[in-house]
Amino acid sequence: MSRITVALFAALSCLSGAVSADGITGDAGLGLSYQPHDPTGSRYETRPVPYLDLDWGDVSLSTDDGLTWNALKSHGFSAGPFVNYLPGRTSDGELRGLRDVPDMGEVGGFVQYAPDDFWRVFASVGQAVGGGGGQGGVLGRVGGEIGYPVGGGVIGSTNLTAHFADARQNQTFFGVSADESRASGFRPYNAGGGLQNVALTQSFEFPLAPHWSLLTSASWVHLTGSAADSSIVKAVGDTHQGEVQVAVAYKFD
Repeated sequence: MSRITVALFAALSCLSGAVSADGITGDAGLGLSYQPHDPTGSRYETRPVPYLDLDWGDVSLSTDDGLTWNALKSHGFSAGPFVNYLPGRTSDGELRGLRDVPDMGEVGGFVQYAPDDFWRVFASVGQAVGGGGGQGGVLGRVGGEIGYPVGGGVIGSTNLTAHFADARQNQTFFGVSADESRASGFRPYNAGGGLQNVALTQSFEFPLAPHWSLLTSASWVHLTGSAADSSIVKAVGDTHQGEVQVAVAYKFD
């Protein structure tokens, strides 16, 4: 477990101490993900992943959104700060010669409109922290999600999210310096900022037993702009990427 992950759960423990266990709602579990090794899509790998979608009053923890606090709430609108985890990159295999990117944290703010439990639109802006020299930057998200019953107790949801990054953040994963070019063989490339990718995710929740469910999701990610033009992507990556996850979770209510 990374230091960023440990810090995230330590913060969660401090916050959850202020509320009773009876106030916890949502799902928590463990699963597997088949996903790209890094944002360029240089190769795929299977990883164990936690599944979290928990609420304690105005505090929430989810796999996608991280630890959030609804500091402001009114008529379906909510806003506040968040802390999230950003996975890094080990530069081996096809990426040998590039710099490693350590796991980082993201600190920022969000706004969301969710008038009921079945749909929401959201936006967030955050700063990556904990990277090496020159690594990290500003990230943004704008998206929407809708949930719906499928039948037989199965619940489906569809999420469409656009991810943005400034030039420094894109350079962290998609850029190639002159030194890295000599060591790796990739053409030198200076990444710019803007829309990084668009992701479409389809998820389903299947009931297994009281309080237990099977969760599945499949995502399609399309790199755009400066990220798609990266010399790494053109040589060993892919502008069209996929991810599949499956998890078993316990529901608190």
